[in-house]
Order: sequence, then C-alpha cells, then structure tokens
Amino acid sequence: MLRVNEKLVLALPKGRILKEVMPVVRHAGIEPEPAFDDKDDRRLRFTTNLPELDIIRVRSFDVATFVAFGAAHLGVCGNDVLMEFDFPEIYAPVDLGLGRCRLVVAEPEDMVDNDDPAQWSSLRVATKYPNLTQAHFAARGVQADCIKLNGAMELAPQLGLCRRIVDLVSTGETLKANGLVEVEQIATITSRLTVNRAAWKTRPDEIGHWIGKFREALDGTQA
Repeated sequence: MLRVNEKLVLALPKGRILKEVMPVVRHAGIEPEPAFDDKDDRRLRFTTNLPELDIIRVRSFDVATFVAFGAAHLGVCGNDVLMEFDFPEIYAPVDLGLGRCRLVVAEPEDMVDNDDPAQWSSLRVATKYPNLTQAHFAARGVQADCIKLNGAMELAPQLGLCRRIVDLVSTGETLKANGLVEVEQIATITSRLTVNRAAWKTRPDEIGHWIGKFREALDGTQA
C-alpha cells in the first residue's frame, strides 16, 4: 500500500545498464550517497542528495516487480521485461534509448539453409522470456513450447535441449562464438523510465516532476 508521505523510491537495474543510466540519473539532479559506487558495499538501498528520494539497486527483472507492486514508485528497466510481465500497474512514459539491443530467434548455422521461419507451425525454444515468446508466435499461429532458462541460452542447442533459442543480442558475437545464427527479430529493446500508476494518481506532482526531469536529463546527455 502506497503512503502519500513516504519517501519516493527509484529502482535501478544492476549490471551494464546501470553504468549507462547513471549519467541520466545525475543529470536529473539525483546524486546517490558515496556507498552506491563502492563495489564492496553489499547494501541494496541508498540515500541520495534529496531527502525525499532513495535508490534501490536490483535485478532488471525485479525492477518491474518492485514498481508494479508499489514497493518502488519509479524504475528503469528494458521493454523486454515490460513485455514479458505485461503488468497493467506499470506506465512507461519515457524511452531512455539506453541499452539498445534486440530480442531474436537464433538457431544452429547448419539449420539455416534448409529452414524457413515462415513455414513454422510449432517449435521448442529455450528462453528467459516464455510469455513474450509464446505471445509472439501465437500471433503468427505458431505453437511455441518454451523451456525457461535464466542464462547460457546458447548451450541449449549444443546439448540437445532444443534447436532454437530466443534471447537478447547486442553485437551478435556470443551467438557467433557458439555456432548460432539470428533468423528472426522479435523486438528492438531499450530501457524505459517506468512509474507505478497508483503512485502517479496519488502523488501526481512528485511523479510528474521526475518524469519531466528525466526527459530534460535525457536531452542534456544527448546534446
């Protein structure tokens, strides 16, 4: 339950995206306490230069959950996560354009010459995105049997788990190194500023302020 007088909480993703998003966060006027940049500090919640705002640092998939259930009021995560969960409680008003990559279907190189994705009627895939994957193929009339993996997707075809994977690709080097080829693109992925809809209704001035600040900051970092 959101309380009107509680601190605002901004959820940020760990890993590569955090490095990309922090210049925008700082341009928006948010400076985390020094411990935030200390790699040896194991805390997950940090104060900022603003007494009314804290930052939490969690996995990208968990950002959406924290925001959807109101534990965080704002967050940054990829639209791959938003599409996978499809939380109605989340609104994503700002495309930050960060962490640009694509969600693709890939298969072993030796399958490509004799395979036509347009002819698929059913397939088994390994993916971190079973809901998104099933919805994508269902829209084409294709039945997708999804095996949920949280990583090392590229091993699945090698070890006979399945013949195809659905995964995020940036340069394509990991696919190439593991003998896989991209055969279909599902979506272009970027990071978005997300907000909890209930928080925006109950605290419109505060939430609206930060949406505006992130838009301004994004313009500033791209200038």
